[in-house]
Amino acid sequence: MNRDQIEGGLRHLRGRGRTALGAVTGRPRQQIDGAVDQVAGALQHGYGRARERADGLHRDGSQFIDEARTRGRALADDVQDRAEDLRRRGRGYRDEAVRRGRDIVARADDNRGTTLLMVAAAAFATGWLMRRTR
Repeated sequence: MNRDQIEGGLRHLRGRGRTALGAVTGRPRQQIDGAVDQVAGALQHGYGRARERADGLHRDGSQFIDEARTRGRALADDVQDRAEDLRRRGRGYRDEAVRRGRDIVARADDNRGTTLLMVAAAAFATGWLMRRTR
């Protein structure tokens, strides 16, 4: 509860009292002044409630922004970690492919006759399969 709500409530009560006193004593001017204080007190109390609600929304919005910022940073860090892991794995796959390719080339170089015979057989089989009539 803020100052405007308290003051507005008190002014409203004071106005009700003045209105009642004016009615009892038969003074219309006091009744009117009391009614004006009642309305002004109610308006001030309503303003205080609206201000308190706006402050609450501001606090909630600030907390929401802070939480979004924190989650965004955590997400960015997670993405960077995953990207680094993928780079590391990709380098491992590349290195393994290069190693295996070199092993195959070394084996083919050691067995030139067998390699030549296998390439010729593969070429013959490809040509025979692609021929229109068999």
